[in-house]
Amino acid sequence: MEPTAHAELSVLGRISCRSGGRPLLLAPRGERLLAYLALQRTPVRRDQVYGALWGDSSDARAASNLRSTLWRLPRTEAGPLVEVAEGHVGLCPGITVDLWRLEGEDVEECEQVLLAGDLLPGWDDDWVSVERERYRQLRLHALEELCAARRSAARFADALRLGLVAVQTEPLRETAHRQVIEVHLAEGNAGEALRQYDAFRRLLHAELGLPPSPAMRRLVDTVLDASAAV
Repeated sequence: MEPTAHAELSVLGRISCRSGGRPLLLAPRGERLLAYLALQRTPVRRDQVYGALWGDSSDARAASNLRSTLWRLPRTEAGPLVEVAEGHVGLCPGITVDLWRLEGEDVEECEQVLLAGDLLPGWDDDWVSVERERYRQLRLHALEELCAARRSAARFADALRLGLVAVQTEPLRETAHRQVIEVHLAEGNAGEALRQYDAFRRLLHAELGLPPSPAMRRLVDTVLDASAAV
């Protein structure tokens, strides 16, 4: 049987940790340790933690920093947030992480996670940058998939919100713009569809000197043909 969650850690948008609905106060070092362990997903060796978080320090100094950080971490009624065992450090089994939800659940259940924002925005650590790009791609695909599902269910406002988040995340991503155009067309807003198409066409030409793909053009061909016939 899976352990009952006793704390929820968020690394999407501003980092935060809550237990029983209440926020836990985290010092900057505590935030970094929790974020690092969340991105690793499984317990890691002590020396790996030393190198990632205190790479410029000696092993002795890094070990002291880790002990101090662990001591200052808040505890929940169910126990600590981090466990250390057999030379490894990891989040306790009762901790849930919002990032993990998108990786382990059906996309239909993850709308709020997808809208939460980027992974640890403003953090420039190498171990964050690699995961941020991986999450960005995962998020874009999930946003488009959920946008299409909401459109098929005639939930046009929800679909449009998801599609526009994908466009904002990656303005040159044609598949994101196509999802938005398809929502406008499904809702009967031909003018909005043409406006979205023209905005993307201009952006793509300005940034890359390229036209939209034939697949993109086919989406609005019927509307363009109707406009020309008037």
